[in-house]
Amino acid sequence: MSRYLQLSRRERQVMDVLYRESRVSAARIRAVMPDPPSYSAVRAVLRTLEEKGCVRHEEEGLHYVYLPAVPREKAKDSALGHLVRTFFDGSAEAAVVALVSDAELSRAELDRLARIIDRKRKEGKR
Repeated sequence: MSRYLQLSRRERQVMDVLYRESRVSAARIRAVMPDPPSYSAVRAVLRTLEEKGCVRHEEEGLHYVYLPAVPREKAKDSALGHLVRTFFDGSAEAAVVALVSDAELSRAELDRLARIIDRKRKEGKR
């Protein structure tokens, strides 16, 4: 999983497509990428991602279909932890403050956040 954090821009773009679409061909990946590279370049990126353990493939007829090898939740948790450690000195509070301060949140979103914070407070009192 630590390798996941060391992906190139193109590798991250491919992973974004894989997480969004779950099962996808190299041609489809290329079709939805911004400023897409050649088809052979997409295939090369997919091979590299397989070597890193981020992607796996299955054969469907004459074509390969690619899937994320790392569950989205695990990748999200790893990336979020890395972000908090790197940019907020490990402080979840500082990360939340930055997100809430810069976002335009609706009343409903603020209410949900308040309920989560209240629940965490109650859990901490045990």
